[in-house]
Amino acid sequence: MNSNAEINTAVALRPHRNTLHLEQAAIMSIEHFAGDQVIMRLSSPTLAARALPGQFVHVQCDPSLPMRRPMSLMRADSQAGWVDILFKVHGHGTRLLAKRRVGDTLSVLGPIGRTFRLESYRARPLLIGGGVGIPPMIFLAEHMRHSRAPVTPFVVMGSEVPFPFQARPSQILVHGLDPECIAAVPLLDDWGIASRLASQQDFPGCYRGHVTELARRWLEQSIDAVGDVEIFACGPTPMLRAVQALALEFEVRCEISIEEYMACGVGGCAGCCVSVITDEGEAMKRACVDGPVFDAASVRLSS
Repeated sequence: MNSNAEINTAVALRPHRNTLHLEQAAIMSIEHFAGDQVIMRLSSPTLAARALPGQFVHVQCDPSLPMRRPMSLMRADSQAGWVDILFKVHGHGTRLLAKRRVGDTLSVLGPIGRTFRLESYRARPLLIGGGVGIPPMIFLAEHMRHSRAPVTPFVVMGSEVPFPFQARPSQILVHGLDPECIAAVPLLDDWGIASRLASQQDFPGCYRGHVTELARRWLEQSIDAVGDVEIFACGPTPMLRAVQALALEFEVRCEISIEEYMACGVGGCAGCCVSVITDEGEAMKRACVDGPVFDAASVRLSS
Protein backbone atom coordinates (compact mmCIF):
# COMPACT_ATOMS: atom_id res chain seq x y z
CA MET A 1 0.00 0.00 0.00
CA ASN A 2 1.28 3.47 -0.84
CA SER A 3 2.22 5.72 2.04
CA ASN A 4 0.59 9.14 2.46
CA ALA A 5 3.89 10.73 1.44
CA GLU A 6 3.92 8.74 -1.81
CA ILE A 7 0.32 9.68 -2.55
CA ASN A 8 1.00 13.36 -1.87
CA THR A 9 4.04 13.24 -4.16
CA ALA A 10 1.99 11.65 -6.95
CA VAL A 11 -0.66 14.35 -6.62
CA ALA A 12 1.97 17.09 -6.69
CA LEU A 13 3.47 15.67 -9.89
CA ARG A 14 0.06 15.46 -11.56
CA PRO A 15 -1.98 18.42 -10.25
CA HIS A 16 -4.29 18.25 -13.26
CA ARG A 17 -5.50 14.85 -12.03
CA ASN A 18 -6.74 16.22 -8.72
CA THR A 19 -9.39 18.55 -10.16
CA LEU A 20 -12.35 16.23 -10.79
CA HIS A 21 -15.69 17.33 -9.44
CA LEU A 22 -19.19 16.09 -10.17
CA GLU A 23 -21.72 18.89 -10.41
CA GLN A 24 -25.34 19.36 -11.43
CA ALA A 25 -25.09 22.31 -13.81
CA ALA A 26 -28.15 24.33 -14.81
CA ILE A 27 -28.37 25.50 -18.41
CA MET A 28 -28.36 29.31 -18.43
CA SER A 29 -28.51 29.92 -22.19
CA ILE A 30 -28.43 28.03 -25.49
CA GLU A 31 -27.45 29.50 -28.86
CA HIS A 32 -27.92 27.53 -32.07
CA PHE A 33 -25.78 28.26 -35.13
CA ALA A 34 -25.62 27.03 -38.71
CA GLY A 35 -23.89 23.71 -39.22
CA ASP A 36 -25.62 22.15 -36.19
CA GLN A 37 -23.37 24.02 -33.78
CA VAL A 38 -24.46 24.94 -30.27
CA ILE A 39 -23.01 27.19 -27.57
CA MET A 40 -24.32 26.39 -24.10
CA ARG A 41 -23.69 28.34 -20.91
CA LEU A 42 -23.85 26.31 -17.71
CA SER A 43 -24.18 27.50 -14.14
CA SER A 44 -21.44 25.47 -12.51
CA PRO A 45 -19.66 27.41 -9.75
CA THR A 46 -17.21 24.73 -8.63
CA LEU A 47 -16.24 23.83 -12.18
CA ALA A 48 -15.87 27.50 -13.14
CA ALA A 49 -13.55 28.08 -10.17
CA ARG A 50 -11.24 25.22 -11.20
CA ALA A 51 -11.31 25.26 -15.01
CA LEU A 52 -8.19 26.17 -16.99
CA PRO A 53 -7.48 26.49 -20.73
CA GLY A 54 -7.03 23.14 -22.43
CA GLN A 55 -9.20 21.17 -20.03
CA PHE A 56 -12.54 19.59 -20.85
CA VAL A 57 -15.66 18.27 -19.14
CA HIS A 58 -17.52 14.97 -19.43
CA VAL A 59 -21.21 15.70 -19.87
CA GLN A 60 -24.22 13.44 -19.52
CA CYS A 61 -26.21 14.60 -22.55
CA ASP A 62 -29.53 13.14 -21.41
CA PRO A 63 -30.77 11.05 -18.46
CA SER A 64 -31.49 8.21 -20.90
CA LEU A 65 -27.80 7.97 -21.86
CA PRO A 66 -25.36 6.58 -19.28
CA MET A 67 -22.30 7.28 -21.45
CA ARG A 68 -20.97 10.83 -21.21
CA ARG A 69 -19.53 12.99 -23.98
CA PRO A 70 -16.30 15.03 -23.72
CA MET A 71 -16.71 18.77 -24.33
CA SER A 72 -13.95 21.36 -24.54
CA LEU A 73 -14.27 24.40 -22.33
CA MET A 74 -14.56 27.66 -24.24
CA ARG A 75 -14.81 30.14 -21.36
CA ALA A 76 -15.12 30.14 -17.59
CA ASP A 77 -16.03 32.94 -15.20
CA SER A 78 -15.06 32.02 -11.66
CA GLN A 79 -16.75 35.12 -10.21
CA ALA A 80 -20.12 34.61 -11.91
CA GLY A 81 -19.86 30.82 -11.69
CA TRP A 82 -20.50 29.82 -15.30
CA VAL A 83 -18.72 27.97 -18.10
CA ASP A 84 -19.34 27.89 -21.85
CA ILE A 85 -19.12 24.84 -24.09
CA LEU A 86 -19.36 24.70 -27.88
CA PHE A 87 -20.30 21.46 -29.61
CA LYS A 88 -21.40 20.21 -32.99
CA VAL A 89 -24.33 17.82 -33.30
CA HIS A 90 -22.68 14.65 -34.52
CA GLY A 91 -24.57 11.67 -33.12
CA HIS A 92 -27.40 10.57 -30.86
CA GLY A 93 -25.92 12.02 -27.66
CA THR A 94 -25.17 15.51 -28.95
CA ARG A 95 -28.51 15.56 -30.77
CA LEU A 96 -30.29 15.00 -27.45
CA LEU A 97 -28.06 17.57 -25.74
CA ALA A 98 -28.95 20.19 -28.36
CA LYS A 99 -32.64 19.68 -27.52
CA ARG A 100 -32.21 20.49 -23.84
CA ARG A 101 -33.74 23.75 -22.61
CA VAL A 102 -32.77 26.66 -20.40
CA GLY A 103 -33.30 25.62 -16.79
CA ASP A 104 -32.56 21.93 -17.40
CA THR A 105 -29.69 20.48 -15.38
CA LEU A 106 -26.81 18.41 -16.71
CA SER A 107 -24.51 16.10 -14.81
CA VAL A 108 -21.03 17.46 -15.50
CA LEU A 109 -17.72 15.86 -14.48
CA GLY A 110 -14.58 17.96 -14.60
CA PRO A 111 -12.43 19.79 -15.22
CA ILE A 112 -10.33 17.02 -16.76
CA GLY A 113 -6.92 16.94 -18.37
CA ARG A 114 -3.57 18.62 -18.73
CA THR A 115 -3.73 22.32 -19.57
CA PHE A 116 -1.78 24.42 -22.01
CA ARG A 117 1.26 26.08 -20.50
CA LEU A 118 -0.17 29.02 -18.57
CA GLU A 119 2.93 31.06 -17.79
CA SER A 120 6.26 32.12 -19.29
CA TYR A 121 4.60 32.91 -22.59
CA ARG A 122 6.71 34.15 -25.44
CA ALA A 123 5.85 37.65 -26.64
CA ARG A 124 3.96 36.63 -29.80
CA PRO A 125 1.93 33.44 -29.34
CA LEU A 126 0.14 32.05 -32.40
CA LEU A 127 -3.13 30.30 -31.54
CA ILE A 128 -4.61 27.98 -34.19
CA GLY A 129 -8.11 26.53 -33.88
CA GLY A 130 -9.96 24.36 -36.37
CA GLY A 131 -13.63 23.36 -36.20
CA VAL A 132 -14.51 22.12 -32.72
CA GLY A 133 -10.92 22.98 -31.79
CA ILE A 134 -11.98 26.63 -31.62
CA PRO A 135 -13.17 26.67 -27.95
CA PRO A 136 -9.81 26.02 -26.24
CA MET A 137 -8.23 28.84 -28.27
CA ILE A 138 -10.87 31.31 -27.05
CA PHE A 139 -10.24 30.20 -23.45
CA LEU A 140 -6.45 30.43 -23.85
CA ALA A 141 -6.64 33.84 -25.53
CA GLU A 142 -8.71 35.15 -22.63
CA HIS A 143 -6.15 33.80 -20.16
CA MET A 144 -3.34 35.50 -22.09
CA ARG A 145 -5.33 38.73 -22.05
CA HIS A 146 -4.96 38.79 -18.27
CA SER A 147 -1.31 37.72 -18.27
CA ARG A 148 1.06 39.94 -16.34
CA ALA A 149 3.72 39.52 -19.01
CA PRO A 150 3.60 41.63 -22.20
CA VAL A 151 1.94 39.18 -24.60
CA THR A 152 0.47 39.93 -28.03
CA PRO A 153 -1.33 36.82 -29.24
CA PHE A 154 -2.57 36.32 -32.79
CA VAL A 155 -5.47 33.89 -33.26
CA VAL A 156 -6.35 32.13 -36.52
CA MET A 157 -9.42 29.93 -36.84
CA GLY A 158 -10.66 27.73 -39.63
CA SER A 159 -13.99 26.12 -40.43
CA GLU A 160 -15.71 24.54 -43.41
CA VAL A 161 -19.16 25.27 -41.97
CA PRO A 162 -20.32 28.76 -40.95
CA PHE A 163 -18.51 29.96 -37.86
CA PRO A 164 -20.41 29.80 -34.53
CA PHE A 165 -20.43 33.59 -34.29
CA GLN A 166 -21.15 36.52 -36.60
CA ALA A 167 -17.74 37.41 -38.03
CA ARG A 168 -17.02 41.08 -38.56
CA PRO A 169 -14.23 43.19 -40.11
CA SER A 170 -11.41 43.52 -37.62
CA GLN A 171 -10.42 46.86 -36.16
CA ILE A 172 -6.89 45.51 -35.57
CA LEU A 173 -4.36 45.59 -38.39
CA VAL A 174 -2.13 42.57 -38.94
CA HIS A 175 1.05 43.28 -40.85
CA GLY A 176 1.82 41.13 -43.86
CA LEU A 177 -1.65 39.71 -44.54
CA ASP A 178 -3.80 40.54 -47.56
CA PRO A 179 -6.15 43.47 -46.86
CA GLU A 180 -9.06 41.30 -48.05
CA CYS A 181 -8.37 38.91 -45.17
CA ILE A 182 -10.18 40.97 -42.57
CA ALA A 183 -12.86 38.75 -40.96
CA ALA A 184 -12.34 38.38 -37.22
CA VAL A 185 -13.87 36.91 -34.08
CA PRO A 186 -15.96 39.74 -32.52
CA LEU A 187 -15.23 38.71 -28.94
CA LEU A 188 -11.47 38.70 -29.53
CA ASP A 189 -11.64 42.03 -31.36
CA ASP A 190 -13.47 43.52 -28.37
CA TRP A 191 -10.65 42.25 -26.14
CA GLY A 192 -8.03 43.89 -28.37
CA ILE A 193 -6.71 40.53 -29.57
CA ALA A 194 -6.03 40.23 -33.30
CA SER A 195 -7.70 37.32 -35.10
CA ARG A 196 -8.35 36.17 -38.65
CA LEU A 197 -10.52 33.44 -40.16
CA ALA A 198 -9.84 30.88 -42.88
CA SER A 199 -12.15 28.69 -44.94
CA GLN A 200 -12.41 27.15 -48.38
CA GLN A 201 -16.10 28.08 -48.55
CA ASP A 202 -15.68 31.69 -49.75
CA PHE A 203 -17.05 33.20 -46.56
CA PRO A 204 -16.76 37.02 -46.76
CA GLY A 205 -13.49 38.42 -45.45
CA CYS A 206 -11.94 35.01 -44.79
CA TYR A 207 -8.63 33.74 -46.09
CA ARG A 208 -9.43 31.20 -48.82
CA GLY A 209 -7.56 28.05 -47.84
CA HIS A 210 -6.59 25.98 -44.85
CA VAL A 211 -6.10 27.67 -41.49
CA THR A 212 -2.52 26.34 -41.39
CA GLU A 213 -1.82 28.12 -44.70
CA LEU A 214 -2.96 31.36 -43.10
CA ALA A 215 -0.74 30.58 -40.11
CA ARG A 216 2.19 30.06 -42.48
CA ARG A 217 1.61 33.50 -44.03
CA TRP A 218 1.82 35.09 -40.62
CA LEU A 219 4.89 33.08 -39.62
CA GLU A 220 6.68 34.10 -42.82
CA GLN A 221 6.16 37.78 -42.08
CA SER A 222 7.28 37.18 -38.48
CA ILE A 223 10.51 35.44 -39.44
CA ASP A 224 12.74 38.25 -38.12
CA ALA A 225 11.17 37.82 -34.67
CA VAL A 226 10.50 34.09 -34.76
CA GLY A 227 12.27 33.72 -31.40
CA ASP A 228 9.30 35.53 -29.84
CA VAL A 229 6.80 33.10 -31.38
CA GLU A 230 5.26 29.91 -30.02
CA ILE A 231 2.26 27.94 -31.25
CA PHE A 232 -0.78 26.58 -29.45
CA ALA A 233 -3.31 24.57 -31.46
CA CYS A 234 -6.41 22.41 -31.26
CA GLY A 235 -8.34 20.81 -34.09
CA PRO A 236 -8.75 17.70 -36.23
CA THR A 237 -5.77 15.38 -36.64
CA PRO A 238 -4.87 16.40 -40.24
CA MET A 239 -4.70 20.03 -39.12
CA LEU A 240 -2.54 19.13 -36.13
CA ARG A 241 -0.11 17.21 -38.34
CA ALA A 242 0.22 20.36 -40.48
CA VAL A 243 0.80 22.39 -37.30
CA GLN A 244 3.54 19.98 -36.23
CA ALA A 245 5.22 20.48 -39.61
CA LEU A 246 5.03 24.28 -39.27
CA ALA A 247 6.54 24.21 -35.80
CA LEU A 248 9.39 22.01 -37.02
CA GLU A 249 10.03 24.14 -40.11
CA PHE A 250 10.07 27.46 -38.26
CA GLU A 251 11.77 25.95 -35.19
CA VAL A 252 9.24 27.24 -32.67
CA ARG A 253 7.96 25.45 -29.60
CA CYS A 254 4.43 24.17 -29.92
CA GLU A 255 1.68 22.60 -27.82
CA ILE A 256 -1.31 20.82 -29.34
CA SER A 257 -4.57 19.62 -27.85
CA ILE A 258 -5.53 16.41 -29.57
CA GLU A 259 -8.99 15.13 -30.42
CA GLU A 260 -9.60 11.47 -29.59
CA TYR A 261 -12.71 9.38 -29.04
CA MET A 262 -13.16 8.83 -25.30
CA ALA A 263 -15.25 6.38 -23.31
CA CYS A 264 -14.67 6.88 -19.58
CA GLY A 265 -12.84 10.22 -19.91
CA VAL A 266 -10.99 9.74 -16.62
CA GLY A 267 -8.15 7.38 -17.53
CA GLY A 268 -9.73 4.08 -16.56
CA CYS A 269 -10.46 2.45 -19.92
CA ALA A 270 -7.29 3.50 -21.82
CA GLY A 271 -9.37 3.71 -24.99
CA CYS A 272 -7.95 7.07 -26.03
CA CYS A 273 -4.24 6.21 -26.00
CA VAL A 274 -1.76 7.92 -28.31
CA SER A 275 1.91 7.24 -28.95
CA VAL A 276 4.23 9.74 -27.25
CA ILE A 277 8.02 9.97 -27.22
CA THR A 278 9.31 10.32 -23.65
CA ASP A 279 12.77 10.44 -22.08
CA GLU A 280 12.48 6.67 -21.59
CA GLY A 281 11.39 6.03 -25.18
CA GLU A 282 8.05 5.56 -26.90
CA ALA A 283 5.03 5.14 -24.61
CA MET A 284 1.26 5.02 -24.87
CA LYS A 285 -0.39 7.92 -23.08
CA ARG A 286 -4.06 8.51 -22.38
CA ALA A 287 -5.40 11.59 -24.14
CA CYS A 288 -7.90 12.28 -21.36
CA VAL A 289 -5.66 12.51 -18.30
CA ASP A 290 -2.09 12.53 -19.68
CA GLY A 291 -3.33 15.07 -22.23
CA PRO A 292 -5.25 16.31 -24.07
CA VAL A 293 -2.41 18.85 -24.36
CA PHE A 294 0.99 17.52 -25.44
CA ASP A 295 4.25 18.91 -26.71
CA ALA A 296 3.77 18.77 -30.48
CA ALA A 297 7.24 17.32 -31.04
CA SER A 298 6.51 14.32 -28.84
CA VAL A 299 3.22 13.03 -30.26
CA ARG A 300 2.87 10.52 -33.08
CA LEU A 301 -0.48 11.40 -34.66
CA SER A 302 -2.27 8.60 -36.50
CA SER A 303 -2.85 8.93 -40.23
